[in-house]
Amino acid sequence: MFDRVAPRYDFLNHFLSAGIDRLWRRRLVRTLLRTAAPGEILDVATGTADLAIGLARGRRGVPAPEVVGVDFSGEMLKIGEEKVRRAHLADRVRLIKADALNLPFEDNRFAASAVAFGIRNMADTERALAEMIRVTRPGGAVMILEFSMPTLPVAAPLYRFYFRSVLPKIGRFFSKGSGTSYAYLPASVQAFDTPKQMTARMTRLGLADVSARPLTFGIASLYRGRKPFRDE
Repeated sequence: MFDRVAPRYDFLNHFLSAGIDRLWRRRLVRTLLRTAAPGEILDVATGTADLAIGLARGRRGVPAPEVVGVDFSGEMLKIGEEKVRRAHLADRVRLIKADALNLPFEDNRFAASAVAFGIRNMADTERALAEMIRVTRPGGAVMILEFSMPTLPVAAPLYRFYFRSVLPKIGRFFSKGSGTSYAYLPASVQAFDTPKQMTARMTRLGLADVSARPLTFGIASLYRGRKPFRDE
C-alpha cells in the first residue's frame, strides 16, 4: 500500500492536513533536539524522510545530528533519498530499508529515537516500541508523533465527519484510484491507542518520565519517554 501511494504521499499529507503536519513535525524536532545528547538519532518508519531531514537540519544553537532513517517501503525510501540529496544532507542522513520489528542495530546505539505517523501502522505496536527502546541509549528520549481522536465537544464531531467522510474521497480523487489507502487512514486512527493507553503502554515497556501532549485540539499527540539508566 505504501509503495503504491508513495508518488502522491507528500502532497496528500500536506493537503489533507492544510500543512499542519509540518508544524507537528517541527514540534517533535524542537522538543527532541532541545534535550538529546550528542550522537545519532533514529527515525523509524521514515517514509519520505521529512522527519529525518528536519532533525538533520538541527536548530539554532544546537549542533545538527546525524540521522538514520528506516522504512520497509522501497518506493517511499527512493523519494526520501532524492529529498535528502536536494536538501544537501546526504552527509548527515542515511536511509535504510529495514523492518521496525527487527531493527538491524546493536543495543544502546542511538542518542534518541523517534517515529512520526508510523507506530499505528506496525503489525505489532509493542514489539516496535520495544525495538526503539532497545536501540536507544540509557538516558535517551523515545518520541512518538501520532494521530489521535479529539475529545473536545465541538472539534470531535467535526473532525470525525471530515476524517470518515471527506478525507477518503479527496484521497481517492488525488491518488488515482488508491482510495482504499485513504479509507485505511481513519480506520487505523480510530482503532489505535488513546493517549492514555499509549502512555500506559510506554510505561509498561520500561520508559520513565512518560508524557503526552495534545496538538491542534487533540488531532495529533506528541509522546515522550526516557530510557532509564540501569540503576534507576
